[in-house]
Amino acid sequence: MKMSLMPFTYSMPTRVECGNGISGKTGELIRDLGVSSVLIITDKGVRGAGLLQGIERSLASANLFFEIYDEVEPNPSAQTIQQGTVYLKQQKMEAVLAVGGGSSIDTAKGIAAMATNPGHILDYEGVGKISNPPLPIIAIPTTAGTGSEATNSTVVTNKETSFKLGVLSSLLFPKLAILDPALTLNLPQEITAATGMDALTHAIESYTSKSANPVSKAFAMQAMKMIGENLTRSYFVGTDMESRENMLVASLLAGAAFSQSRLGNVHAISHTFGGVFNIPHGIANAALLPFVMRFNLPACEDQYREIAIALGRDVSGLSNAQAAEKAIETIIEMNRSMNIPLNIKDLGVSLDVLPKLVEDSMRSGNVVVNPRLTKASDIQLIIEKAYEGDFEGFNYGNRNASSGKNSETAIVNI
Repeated sequence: MKMSLMPFTYSMPTRVECGNGISGKTGELIRDLGVSSVLIITDKGVRGAGLLQGIERSLASANLFFEIYDEVEPNPSAQTIQQGTVYLKQQKMEAVLAVGGGSSIDTAKGIAAMATNPGHILDYEGVGKISNPPLPIIAIPTTAGTGSEATNSTVVTNKETSFKLGVLSSLLFPKLAILDPALTLNLPQEITAATGMDALTHAIESYTSKSANPVSKAFAMQAMKMIGENLTRSYFVGTDMESRENMLVASLLAGAAFSQSRLGNVHAISHTFGGVFNIPHGIANAALLPFVMRFNLPACEDQYREIAIALGRDVSGLSNAQAAEKAIETIIEMNRSMNIPLNIKDLGVSLDVLPKLVEDSMRSGNVVVNPRLTKASDIQLIIEKAYEGDFEGFNYGNRNASSGKNSETAIVNI
């Protein structure tokens, strides 16, 4: 494995508690943070599935006062964060507890930040703009996908512009992440697939990012190995506790990785799909991943060889180019086996707004750290190829394969 010796900084202040049934100790774990009240932030699906019941009992046993805000939607909006902040202040809560997928955790981060900072969440787009420490953030993921319980960012949809923006700050790391595989046992297959491929996308894009460092690459590599060994079992068996726990840990590792390295073109484009078409983030990532990998192939053959091995492929005797193709083939096979569309047309993407999709994608700082130099015309090509499910036809010339700075840089580094 080639490794740059560039200077780097690593920091992740989140305490992690993992184990079957550990959510039953939520109350005492939160008590350790020195708070006496907490706002549970979740969605109606999680609440309706009864996943809060044990957590509520634990909070009550620890004499913690709590209320529930269950208005979280997919691709959470700035309005939802604003409404939640008003509710939190009315109830005079001292901390936020996210229970759910990435949308709930992102919403909780936004509410916690806006409880202590002036203005509107949209004012904080970009890096390091949050001045005051948010309220303590506790995250209990019920899906193995976003890794948001271990990241320093939140992604918010501006409904007025149909744009998903990123807010990054070291202050947004949760104080506590509680990983309980029992909460993921009854996930529908399609959510297991989409969130699992979301975690894999995080790991792959983090591993190949221009900003990757030895720590982030180690986390990303371990995440890929664990996902390769456990995702399809989680999908086809569902109730296997070991694979569910391993997927939760892999998701956290991938989140911890990209919190240091950022991501790449998959996320630059998929965020636009969420903002414009309200497509769930994980499924958009999964469908886009093989197309972006093929575009990036000339810039990271060595890394793709390592990814193929991590995902369990035998590449002995193959050239780097052949081994790299095996990595892409593996992603396509995983998508096909879990009924994930092999094109973005089937997700509801329309090329009628292609200029906006390209423009919004190029706003993302993920383009800057993508391993292959990327121009607006490249983003357009990736979207067009992914729309038709056409894996061929990418330009493999040297024009874009350098590791220099991308020509149209971003204002959002997420």
